[in-house]
Amino acid sequence: MKTVLIIAHLFHASPRIPGLAKYLPEFGWQPIVLTPPLGQDPSSQFGPPNDFKEKNRVIETLGYSTPYGKKRLASKKYRKIRPVLKFFYRHYQEMVQYPDAEKRWKPFAVKTGNEFLQKEHVDAILSSSSPATAHIIAKELKEKHEIPWIADFRDPWTQSHNYSYSRIRKLFEERLELDTLSSAEALVTTSKYWANNLKILHKKPVHVVTNGFDPELMKKGRINLTKNFTITYTGQIYPRKQDPAKLLSALKTLISGGEIDAKDVEIRFFGPENEPLNRETERLGLSGIVRQYGVISREMSFEKQRESQVLLLLNWDDPQEKGVFTGKIFEYLASKRPILATGGFGGDVVQDLLVETNSGIYCSKVEEIADAVKNLYLEYKSNGNVTYRGIVEKINKYSYREMARNFAKILDGLTERK
Repeated sequence: MKTVLIIAHLFHASPRIPGLAKYLPEFGWQPIVLTPPLGQDPSSQFGPPNDFKEKNRVIETLGYSTPYGKKRLASKKYRKIRPVLKFFYRHYQEMVQYPDAEKRWKPFAVKTGNEFLQKEHVDAILSSSSPATAHIIAKELKEKHEIPWIADFRDPWTQSHNYSYSRIRKLFEERLELDTLSSAEALVTTSKYWANNLKILHKKPVHVVTNGFDPELMKKGRINLTKNFTITYTGQIYPRKQDPAKLLSALKTLISGGEIDAKDVEIRFFGPENEPLNRETERLGLSGIVRQYGVISREMSFEKQRESQVLLLLNWDDPQEKGVFTGKIFEYLASKRPILATGGFGGDVVQDLLVETNSGIYCSKVEEIADAVKNLYLEYKSNGNVTYRGIVEKINKYSYREMARNFAKILDGLTERK
């Protein structure tokens, strides 16, 4: 069996990299993961599974983040001066966190990686960002030990439209990106849109390997659905990118018109509290129906998805995100519940995926959302539940197993050429 050294900050790179590591051995590749310390809250939605170290070979290095200011920004105590704190924190990041907040991980990772590669043979290196520091570490190890290297971009580096630093910094950082990736044999990313951008910038092969879900989740036994008509969203809502207000407006129209009985309905949000959602809920008089339950564990999140009548997917409302999947859609596919995708601009990859897998409905306008919710509700009233009609064979194409198969093909191609 061939061996691949995966360089990734697992707290940020989950669940993609843990999912990849789990299934790569089925395709002839044994993963060894180089990462900063894995200490975390077991109930957190972020980071690798709690048993990841038990089931995989993991090399933990020392490493220090530079999160100065984050706690103050998040604290309600500093709400009144938050704009001022944001201003100073942004300039702190601009000057100190170059290329990212994990830069102090690099010397420890390079030292540990060199020591490991002097003792053991690996056939390939795979680095995954963010943070971009993972690619910088991989470049040094690749050049010293002459090992084929693939760079995986879960998110763009300087090409991200969310890039928040000055033009001067971006100029320097783009040069750093070009220099760093010049040593990589191939690049991988999660969407065709990002792949096209990377190909133009780096002028080298770029493969598309989407995110996915653990196929073992689909084997779990049946769970009782909620008695009421629940529409559930799990995870964070990104400001100015995702807007639940369209669903709320549609729901208000249906209730006001007597087409839906408010007593039957609950819209559930599990994740960090969202103040704009609270304000919109109160404005529309939906406080008794729309509820935010706060952050829950990944395991509990999956249970809440499986018991829900319908799952809510908030598509990107930022035109620069068009053509990019939300990671959440793959979690939802594993839950085997109907998906209601709202927002966006129509004609998107999300719509294509839902049609291909027959796993849900895509609605970009309030009127369309209202029609979809009404039909789902009528089915619920008629049958006692909303029927799931997903095509399992099509859905399985987006599992971690298929993701690992695609990565293994790329790795095989590199090592065969060498």
